[in-house]
Amino acid sequence: GFVFFTNYNSAKSLQIAENGKCCLLFFWKELERQVRINGVAEKISMQESIDYFNSRPDGSKIGAWASPQSLVVSGKAWLKETFEFYKERFKHGEIPKPPHWGGFRITPIKIEFWQGRPSRMHDRICYTSTSPNVWKIERLAP
Repeated sequence: GFVFFTNYNSAKSLQIAENGKCCLLFFWKELERQVRINGVAEKISMQESIDYFNSRPDGSKIGAWASPQSLVVSGKAWLKETFEFYKERFKHGEIPKPPHWGGFRITPIKIEFWQGRPSRMHDRICYTSTSPNVWKIERLAP
């Protein structure tokens, strides 16, 4: 699957908690290409989240503590003060993973590859999972 990390209190995490069905989109305008992935998101294990968190630079670790992702804040000064608070708090030791931070894995059900072509005669190839490790491949009309 496709793994990403975020604040579990963020808007996207709360939406995933309500409905794990989701879509990822990777778009490269200059190449006229995109990949769209439909799937189901689930939290990864605590150990996987810890392992990834520990691989991050210290500034990113502190940022995970300092940022109430997606919430309205009073301003940039507040963010800086909060960052400095956690920087001071963890200056003499290891920076642990915050309890509100971790990863999700999106297990793909459908993957569509799109390649732009002249006159809107784009190439669209769709892979649909029919069972574990079995994919149906179809060409879609542009």
